[in-house]
Amino acid sequence: MFGWALTFFIIALIAAGLGFGGIAGASAGVAQILFFVFLVLFALSLVMRVFGHAGRAQITSRARTRAMAKARASAIRSRAALCAGRAACARSS
Repeated sequence: MFGWALTFFIIALIAAGLGFGGIAGASAGVAQILFFVFLVLFALSLVMRVFGHAGRAQITSRARTRAMAKARASAIRSRAALCAGRAACARSS
């Protein structure tokens, strides 16, 4: 969006240099509108980052960490039970 505003600003400068006042004025107007649209979208994305999306990502990350810890603990218990079973089988024979 900032690129569009910059493009229209450059077009306005070139047109003003060549003496085409109507084209320069229109390009400058479009550049100004795009600049303010870009500014509003930037502010919205900043607010969403601070209050919206970041909190959910953090909760999801915590839940994923807990699930991985449970899976590791389950795997350790399974290995321990398997080893204990083998030891019992080895002792009885």
